[in-house]
Amino acid sequence: MDFHNKLPRRKREFPLFMGVISIMSVNIIAPLITCFEVGFRFEVWMNTLSVIPFVWLAVIALVLLTYKPAGWLTHRVVSHGDSFRSVVTVNILCSVFLLSILLTVVGTWIGEGGISLSPITGFFYKWPRNFAISFGVELLIAQPIARFVMHGFHKVIDAKAPA
Repeated sequence: MDFHNKLPRRKREFPLFMGVISIMSVNIIAPLITCFEVGFRFEVWMNTLSVIPFVWLAVIALVLLTYKPAGWLTHRVVSHGDSFRSVVTVNILCSVFLLSILLTVVGTWIGEGGISLSPITGFFYKWPRNFAISFGVELLIAQPIARFVMHGFHKVIDAKAPA
């Protein structure tokens, strides 16, 4: 029942679900990673806010690009009949794994305002931290809130549906 109520049922519900997750994630993860990189100062946070719209667009594009590969990886790990929580957790793990690899490079390019080799040369130093931050935010904040929103959305839709 959780699969039916807490996740998008139709393709047209997916933008709402992805919008909630992506907006929350970008507004938490990007400033956190930037502050860990350059220092926890008000100016750093304010500068991060100016690039968040561009990071958000990149996140949307990369989520759409990695959606099927993450689903494929998820189904390689979980079995039919596994609990909702285990399937969702493994899916988050697979999605964040792929997205964090790409966004460690692309996010740095957006933040720096140009393409350079710095995110590639420092990749194995930065990626584990970026992955851990992203996985924590997705698992504990963004995804649960998005599932709560979908559950409420489906309650309203189901209440309007003729019995």
